[in-house]
Amino acid sequence: MVKISKEAALEYHESGRPGKIEVKPTKAYRTQTDLSLAYSPGVAYPCLEIQENPDTAYKYTDKGNLVAVISNGTAVLGLGDIGAMSGKPVMEGKGLLFKIYGGIDVFDIEVAEKDPEKFCEAVERIAPTFGGINLEDIKAPECFYIEDRLKKTLDIPVMHDDQHGTAIISAAGLKNAMEVIGKDIKKVKIVVNGAGAAAISCTKLYMAIGAQKENIVMLDSKGVISTERQDLNEQKKFFATNRTDIHTLEEAVKDADVFVGLSKGNVLSKDMVKSMAKDPVIFALANPVPEISYEDAMDARPDVLMSTGRTDYPNQINNVIGFPYIFRGALDVHATAINEEMKLAAVHAIADLAKQPVPDVVNDVYKVNNLTFGRNYFIPKPVDPRLITEVSSAVAKAAIKSGVARKTIENWDEYKRSLSVLLGQETKLTQKLYSTAAAHPQRVVFAEAIHPTMLKAAVMAKAEGICQPILLGNDEVIVKLAKQLKLSLDGIEIVNLRHPSEQERRERYARILTEKRQREGYTFQEANDKMFERNYFGMMMVETGEADAYITGLYTKYSNTIKVVNEVIGIRPEYKHFGTMHIINSPKGTYYIADTLVNENPNKDTLVDIAKLASTAVRFFNEKPVIAMVSHSNFGSNTSDGAKKVKYAVEEMQQLYPDLPIDGAQPDFCPLFLQVAADAGIRCRDHRPDPDGIEQADSLRRFWRICSRRCEYRGCGYHRCLCG
Repeated sequence: MVKISKEAALEYHESGRPGKIEVKPTKAYRTQTDLSLAYSPGVAYPCLEIQENPDTAYKYTDKGNLVAVISNGTAVLGLGDIGAMSGKPVMEGKGLLFKIYGGIDVFDIEVAEKDPEKFCEAVERIAPTFGGINLEDIKAPECFYIEDRLKKTLDIPVMHDDQHGTAIISAAGLKNAMEVIGKDIKKVKIVVNGAGAAAISCTKLYMAIGAQKENIVMLDSKGVISTERQDLNEQKKFFATNRTDIHTLEEAVKDADVFVGLSKGNVLSKDMVKSMAKDPVIFALANPVPEISYEDAMDARPDVLMSTGRTDYPNQINNVIGFPYIFRGALDVHATAINEEMKLAAVHAIADLAKQPVPDVVNDVYKVNNLTFGRNYFIPKPVDPRLITEVSSAVAKAAIKSGVARKTIENWDEYKRSLSVLLGQETKLTQKLYSTAAAHPQRVVFAEAIHPTMLKAAVMAKAEGICQPILLGNDEVIVKLAKQLKLSLDGIEIVNLRHPSEQERRERYARILTEKRQREGYTFQEANDKMFERNYFGMMMVETGEADAYITGLYTKYSNTIKVVNEVIGIRPEYKHFGTMHIINSPKGTYYIADTLVNENPNKDTLVDIAKLASTAVRFFNEKPVIAMVSHSNFGSNTSDGAKKVKYAVEEMQQLYPDLPIDGAQPDFCPLFLQVAADAGIRCRDHRPDPDGIEQADSLRRFWRICSRRCEYRGCGYHRCLCG
């Protein structure tokens, strides 16, 4: 776990602009017209619309994407009652998490009031500003009253995340842990150490997913909460046990199946863990020091399933897995509340997500490549980009079904795509690619299917319906790997190119390749030998039309792959080169970068081919190409051969394709001037316009007028430009 020093933390919060959040305008504001629309007199019109129909506040203001994080600072993290102002950094931090994970705007509001009645009154007065309220760091038992009252008096979602956030995530974890060890949640014995807001809420939610009240024992700082005690509030009385044989934690955990700690560090000993039932489940959630360390728990019982609140151990129970997405779903349907149905929907969505193949982005962050559902992974990681689509949509559906939504969603696939776009996971381009691919699934060969990354990609592509995968490799190895990764290969074709059953196809491919390349010295035997190599065999599948596309490169150097591509498929007749392209999605738009790999030190003709290939590829994506030819010259600042060849390539492209926007190292003349000169037959040896020849033309004035009339580049700044 990364050690954070006081100095580093204070510097982080102080440096640059103090704090962690800011407010930014979302509309134009630079002109007088903009300001008149934003404020007076234009602002009066939406005001009157809202007065007539209050629900239009979601249409004309940020209400539908604005949450208040409200606290009185009486139970701040592990710091206790430090006051409203002292808790502000935590509330700002919560606002930051809302924004980066859910795309939700936040005002943090610190209320200097400990009286529950007055606190509620303050919140009720400001509630019209917001689409939802996240109560934070309010001590028990006051937090129960505050949340219950506000849920009754307000018509927007209200949730005390300290209660329900931990409850939702841990309930999802408990549900999956029971599945991993094969126990029935209705029969397991559960010990909950802690009786605060989080513990009460967690235990109630465990009951909602099947845990039985008679099998639950809860403890507070005085020991087991039993019917013998006279010092219990209403919340604790609900969980009081009739058992009289247990009074301490040591006695309670004996033979227990589950321990949930929401108390303080180092209260669960190794001997206590040893006394638990087979395959014990331990959720040690005290922060920053858990009730028992991960190492001690594993040492005491190697069969333990362990969760903590820490990032450096498996199965982290982190509220950020829940609250941004729960509020996101509630806001998007203009919900009037966050009810039990919505919480349970979040539980099941989070639990189900852990059983799906893990995206590479998650594996990369945690530097692993084998995260699969099991003992060390039964809760999704906080960085999983699918949380926003899966949890938010589940919550929104539950809100609509349970009748607390003001707005309905008709197209759930489109809604999920919009959520991905919201956080920058997708753009219009990727949406278009997905929808196009799903509409016409192509046969795609995944060449290195014995690699976990390639196999997972193929299975995921099949599940999303964007292609028909063909796995190339040893079928026995692929099936074994899929079983290890818990991947379903149903409906996916596997081709073992070296299997005797593929002999006829190998020979057929070899004959085709021999006929195609026999003038280059290819023999049938040589071609047949190459059909035992995955790249030759797989690319012949594409060449013969038995597949539409081919993916390779995890095991093979790109230079070797290019050689095979050239031999088997070849270059399109209208070109002399081929290249590669990277597509970069950014907040400013999509950039197509070519050539990124293939052509080292290209000459002018190669650059022209690359530009033509790039423009064709961009048009394939239904975009209008605008080409920038990049060199180490800033409009003539460098006159080396490397800069000149880019300049000449730009000039040639501008002559050949005058309607294609292209720029780079500055040409000597503007594009249309080049064309006029070419029409006049005035050229020098390097096929560029000859200024001396122009000066000697019969009618320089007439020539200038023609060029001037046709030129669209007046004032373009091209040096030596004669056309205006």
